[in-house]
Amino acid sequence: MLVLATYLHALATIRATGAATPETSYYTPLENLFNAVGAGLKPTVRAVFQLSDLGAGRPDFGLFAAGQFERPADGVSSPERRAGALPERGAGEVKGPGEALDKLLAGKQVSKYWDKYRQVLVTNLRQFAFVAELDGKPLLLDSFELAKNEAEFWTMCHASTPPPPAVAASFTAFLERCLRHAAPLDEPKDLAWFLAAFAREARQRLELADPAHLQPLRTALEETLGVRFDGEKGARFLRATVVQTLFYGVFSAWVLWHRDTADDPEAAPFAWRNAPDYLQLPVMQVLFEQVGTTSFLKNVKLRDLLDRTDLVLARVNRARFFGKFAETEAIQYFYEPFLEAYDPQLRKELGVWYTPPEVVRYMVARVDWALRTQLNIPDGLADERVVVLDPCCGTGTFLVEVLRHLAAALEAQGAGALRAEQLRKAATERLFGFEILTAPFVVAHLQLGLALREFGAPLPPEARAAVYLTNALTGWDPAKHEKQLTTYPALRKEAEAARHVKRDERIVVILGNPPYDGYAGLSAGGSEEDRLAEAYRHPRRTAPPQGQGLNDLYVRFFRMAERQIAERTRQGLVCFVANYSWLDGLSHPGLRERFLEAFDGIWIDNLNGDKYATGKTTPDGRPDPSVFSTPFNREGIQVGAAVSLLVRAHDRPEADGAAPASDAVVHYRDFWGKDKRAELAAIAAAPEPTTGPAYLALLPNPALGLPFKPRAVADEYLTWPTLPQVFPASFPGVKTSRDEALVSIDRAELEARMQRYFDPAVTDAQLEAEHSPLMASGTDFNATNTRRQLLPRGFRPESVIPFMYRPLDVRWLYWENETKLLDRSRPEYQEHILEGNPWLFTTARTRKSIEPPIYSEALTDLNLMDSGARGIPLYLAPDMLSAGERRPNLSHRASEYLTALGAPPETLFYHALAVLHAPTYREQNAGALRQDWPRLPLPASLAALDASAALGREVAALLDVRRPVPTVTHGAIRPELRAIGAPQRRPGAPDTGLHPAEGHFGLRARWGTRSNGTVVPGAGRTTPTPDQPDHLDIWLNDEACWAAVPAAVWATTLGGYPVLKKWLSYRAAPVLGRDLTMDEVQEFMRLVRRLAALLALSPSLNAAYNASTKN
Repeated sequence: MLVLATYLHALATIRATGAATPETSYYTPLENLFNAVGAGLKPTVRAVFQLSDLGAGRPDFGLFAAGQFERPADGVSSPERRAGALPERGAGEVKGPGEALDKLLAGKQVSKYWDKYRQVLVTNLRQFAFVAELDGKPLLLDSFELAKNEAEFWTMCHASTPPPPAVAASFTAFLERCLRHAAPLDEPKDLAWFLAAFAREARQRLELADPAHLQPLRTALEETLGVRFDGEKGARFLRATVVQTLFYGVFSAWVLWHRDTADDPEAAPFAWRNAPDYLQLPVMQVLFEQVGTTSFLKNVKLRDLLDRTDLVLARVNRARFFGKFAETEAIQYFYEPFLEAYDPQLRKELGVWYTPPEVVRYMVARVDWALRTQLNIPDGLADERVVVLDPCCGTGTFLVEVLRHLAAALEAQGAGALRAEQLRKAATERLFGFEILTAPFVVAHLQLGLALREFGAPLPPEARAAVYLTNALTGWDPAKHEKQLTTYPALRKEAEAARHVKRDERIVVILGNPPYDGYAGLSAGGSEEDRLAEAYRHPRRTAPPQGQGLNDLYVRFFRMAERQIAERTRQGLVCFVANYSWLDGLSHPGLRERFLEAFDGIWIDNLNGDKYATGKTTPDGRPDPSVFSTPFNREGIQVGAAVSLLVRAHDRPEADGAAPASDAVVHYRDFWGKDKRAELAAIAAAPEPTTGPAYLALLPNPALGLPFKPRAVADEYLTWPTLPQVFPASFPGVKTSRDEALVSIDRAELEARMQRYFDPAVTDAQLEAEHSPLMASGTDFNATNTRRQLLPRGFRPESVIPFMYRPLDVRWLYWENETKLLDRSRPEYQEHILEGNPWLFTTARTRKSIEPPIYSEALTDLNLMDSGARGIPLYLAPDMLSAGERRPNLSHRASEYLTALGAPPETLFYHALAVLHAPTYREQNAGALRQDWPRLPLPASLAALDASAALGREVAALLDVRRPVPTVTHGAIRPELRAIGAPQRRPGAPDTGLHPAEGHFGLRARWGTRSNGTVVPGAGRTTPTPDQPDHLDIWLNDEACWAAVPAAVWATTLGGYPVLKKWLSYRAAPVLGRDLTMDEVQEFMRLVRRLAALLALSPSLNAAYNASTKN
């Protein structure tokens, strides 16, 4: 984006001297411009100005590919151009901005250069034209205009602001097209790049056009799909839809044209205007009808881009291209690169457009197996009674695989010459697909058409595959006042055909990969879709849903599929690969209850690969990438995935609202590691897809929310009260949203910063220059207005308070609750921060590993633990009824329990802290702890309660970093702790100790950096401690380390964070901006010893827990 601004600034600087010539003085900025763009290409392209005469005079410059330069023998010097080599990417002619470009193009000089070099880039600095060859004749292939005249151009050059980003991007893309033109065009990804460049330009033109020109198409799509394009995001989505559909449609039509004309040398050239004739799709006909109108072409001006697309397609070496273009993997080879080049952000929003083929083959094989073995349909998918629907078919991957399976099955059955007609009949009459996005819809038809050709069963010209442009979540039931579409008859027929499938076909199989979330700007147009998840909101025999998980789009697809198979067809199956959160999510107990009642058998293949729950690692620490991580999309997705096979084998009569006699049997297995896709492929390729890890039969427990995952729990655990049933009041932490401004490790630094903030003599501009985060506005926060409101009140020293920012990391916070300076100050929480009032922080359910609670007496950050964590105090602040006394935070049940034993409230609180820190407690009840609040055993005897509470007090002291702990952090340290974590010099260094003046306290061993206001943890440096197995030296820098830290201590996590490594990352020299102080070096040593002492308590904590459960 900077290349244009740099070019214009350089021109302006030269012109400002007053000594420039109209042309040659400006060669250097042009050369730098071309070289900057060429450096980003592969191979790189370099401009050489003032060429020698190579046979047609002396062009002003030539464009050479990297291979045209000799590599120097020394490997150091700059490469030199091979003598006599013609510039592979063309020659160029330059004139001053006062020259008319059209006259230059018509002149003899350009013609002479073209005769020699076959492509010429002509410019007058403000306009650029690229002349290339078509059918042996010169053709103006591409052009770009920065300014209409010289005066306007120099105004642009001398402007104080750079050109708009859209102009800069279009200009760069134009130059890239010119510099890449002569490169061989036989790679799918290279063609994708060219088409994406035209598509970006088309999108920018649509953005500048009057939205009224798209209104007819917008209305038609909203009516057809039952959706709304809301606001600017909706308008952006519509423009992206139009552009992608145009270019995917043209490409798809070109592929089909090639198939028809590959052996016909006399065939007419491909033309984009004929695309609807090849695709035979209503949406393409409507779109090209819209684009082809005189008013649209006049106002939006897309025709020239489509004409250039024709020219690029004409350049393709089709033999080589189609030799590399794997039709069965077209998504990876062309469409993914196109979307990445067109709009990476949109690609991210749309998600992965294809499911890895190994997953697809596995799912189709499992569907066929279930049809044969569970539904007693011997021919499986090959049975003509089996109607299949992919309700979110995207680019048709699942339907193509079903066709492939059918082709093999029919071959095995000896269908002979009947196979082709049976495949055609299946593709048009019983393999249905629904898709709401027009671009993948077009691609799906291409893929199905190509697959049928591959199987020797091409569709006749008047036929089409049974994939329909429709919203799969609406239109299943006739509306009282059903809207008739009148804008475009072709779309009306499309909608009617889709409604026929929804209402009249006996669908037996529903499979696919439903979208996890909705698309920004696209919303459901009515209540039918909104009501789908209602069936899961009121379970009869388990806990009601918590959170917002039922609003995820994939849940609606599950309900649509379950309703169709279990309530309408009343026999069949559903097979989805989807977000795996529903397997045990707190939002989904009603969904799981419904599935248990609606189906006879449930098979879960947990593919794991979750960033949040496991960090994409296996239980033994190996990499566990997303199953969607492929060479074409290495990131995959962040949340884990699972394949679910839900089988309704019998059409059983059921009374309305009554549960079946027995629940479905749930079969569960895990796939882990980098080879899981290969495992799935091997299972699918076996004679019967029943190999692989053994399934575990589950009996989902209603008390735990009916999880579809194995859940370990002690026999008596579910009889104990949950923490909220013992301590009813709890509060979320403070959400600052402005950590850099309001939180600090150094109290004095924070006080000085806030005193400047409240100083009326300091202007907003000064404050922003000194510390910009204080004056950074954001969503629902205006920094200037907030400061104006707070200035009269002035700085309050008492507002600087201790703040536990991360586990065992107490800092200072400026707490302000009358404005949005703190995003969510939580005054209802802060009022209970009383002197000596202990709190424990835990969560009802963690996405990460199961960990004990965090103890604090200071105010805490919302992100102290995993999302959803809450702080539970021992006491609540006095109220009107408590006569000024603190109130114990106890339920009636807890109060009665303590009264019966004669124990004070704090005994129960510290007992809870001890129990939740006992490793045995977490191991025995891990399954339950993943589903709900921790439950607390209540000892029958005062002695057992007191013994547990005493340990809880020890835990509290170790976790309270502001409290000295004798023999652990202060005084005479216990021998086993004295030997660990002490700072020392590197081996072999002078035995003179550590000295801050010599930089020994600087934390420079790559522990962290700061990027865009965020601290990014680094790898740091640890080494094994010599002669001490399972101990590590933790290095500050090359000279100093904390020695002999037990590996188990180093690995300790709390709240999902590695405690010690996290502490270091925030204090790395690049983050802190200074070296550590002596006290901070000692503080890390004390943290090591606190954690070691905590781990040493484990046997005692386990014993006390076991004693507490014996009633």
